[in-house]
Amino acid sequence: MAGAPLAEPGQRLLARIVDTLIVGLPVIIVVRALASGPALDVIAPPAVAGCLLLYESIQLALWGRTLGKRFAGIEVVVTLPAGDERPAGEAGGEGPLGVPRAVLRAAVYSLPIAARPIPVLGLLAGIFWVANAGLLFEGDSRQALHDRLAGTVVVKRPPADSSAF
Repeated sequence: MAGAPLAEPGQRLLARIVDTLIVGLPVIIVVRALASGPALDVIAPPAVAGCLLLYESIQLALWGRTLGKRFAGIEVVVTLPAGDERPAGEAGGEGPLGVPRAVLRAAVYSLPIAARPIPVLGLLAGIFWVANAGLLFEGDSRQALHDRLAGTVVVKRPPADSSAF
């Protein structure tokens, strides 16, 4: 994995859309069957957030990628240790992320979804997502806040590493 090129922002967006559809659609269908009206607006965001947290944490801890990331051809790896010099635009890492790092990374992204029903927190969550995405374009490492806090980068998966899910 050493020297793998960093994932493009478009690849990351595609992976996030696929993962959100994989998790979000079934959760919304179940919640709609159980609740309606104003209760739906209060129950759905935390339900989606909790399921996304589990979905992403488990897959990242075990394999370093979710189904969406596999589809987009990218993988989450641990940031290189200080002093390991690589040209800008390349990153590396070895093995799975581990549970604490995977949960932290997933929580920073998914938990703001749970805040959507709370008026002020919902607004702040929206601002957070814009700022989080904007961080991808700051610096050479293409790290969003959840990457920076968890010590990860997202890289393109080499074609030779096309193992089955």
